[in-house]
Amino acid sequence: MTSPPPRSGLHHLELWTADLATAEPAWHWLMTSLGWTAERVEGWDLGRIWRCGDGSYLVLEQSPDVLGTRSERRSPGMNHLALRACDRAVLDTIRTDAPAHGWRELFAERYPHAGGQDHTAWFGEDPEGIEVELVLAP
Repeated sequence: MTSPPPRSGLHHLELWTADLATAEPAWHWLMTSLGWTAERVEGWDLGRIWRCGDGSYLVLEQSPDVLGTRSERRSPGMNHLALRACDRAVLDTIRTDAPAHGWRELFAERYPHAGGQDHTAWFGEDPEGIEVELVLAP
């Protein structure tokens, strides 16, 4: 017997980029490091997709409608994206390797508890200023 599809939860998240060539390598490294699978859509040169095992997916797309060149998380809209990391070793490896892949660590002096003593996470910013929080799954 199969279980019914979930009634709620994240279906997908679409992030816009001013420059796919700059942003895509950083996102590809991060998402595949977290176990997401890259998917290319034939004929769609200005977008990338990564799928999670639960069926949700993240889209990174370059659009001519993008305003500006950097994300500003303090403006109305999305402040940051929080994703789960499966264990502390993954979190520590991502922290170590992130700068070589275009990510800038945020709150480094408080790692791994920048979100509070009972919250283990790494915070980073992509080349265009989009903040990501990787939370250690309980």
